[in-house]
Amino acid sequence: MVLCVRTKGSSAGDFTHAQHKSAARRGQRLSRADDTHVAGEGTYVRGGFIYSSLVGWLNELKTEEQKVTLTVQTEDSCTVIPTIDAVVTARVTNVNPRFCKCAILSVGTSPLRDVFRGMIRKEDVRATEKDRVEMHKCYRPGDIITARVLSLGDAQSYLLTTAENELGVAMATSEAGVNMVPVSWCKMQCPKTLNEEFRKVAKVQPEYIEYVRS
Repeated sequence: MVLCVRTKGSSAGDFTHAQHKSAARRGQRLSRADDTHVAGEGTYVRGGFIYSSLVGWLNELKTEEQKVTLTVQTEDSCTVIPTIDAVVTARVTNVNPRFCKCAILSVGTSPLRDVFRGMIRKEDVRATEKDRVEMHKCYRPGDIITARVLSLGDAQSYLLTTAENELGVAMATSEAGVNMVPVSWCKMQCPKTLNEEFRKVAKVQPEYIEYVRS
């Protein structure tokens, strides 16, 4: 699912999930930061309240969990943001034994204007044998992955899962600096050295691979 919100100047027929839209000034207190209100793009949290960091238009976006994400936008453009159950493309930035961190680059095939942070916990890597997951055998920094949004975290941070056959590593570079090819659901091979490396491999469609490479 993709939320597409247009700011001032949109036509009446434009698709929007905004429940309310009004002008906001920099430093304006918008709402309490609580279980139902989340800070989004163009906002920040201080002292338990959400404030605007921009002069622009306030949008209140309701999620499927009945939470409201507050964003402030300045441009007359369509902004795509990750939402619950959306499939996203991300780059792995850090891996430790409990989870990996990543930078979300796009929702579906729609690039994001801003990079959002994501995290995949050990128990969300795959659907089976969760207790046997070794994070360093699933992801490496620099890997391009596809994942599904499980929940919204704090400002610009999302909890992700790859516990589906179609999700996981879509592109990875070997130690020799060559793009690897999948040889099984848990291994990829370097075409140059023929060395194999462990990964949680995604079963992706050819057209999606072309998108990731572009």
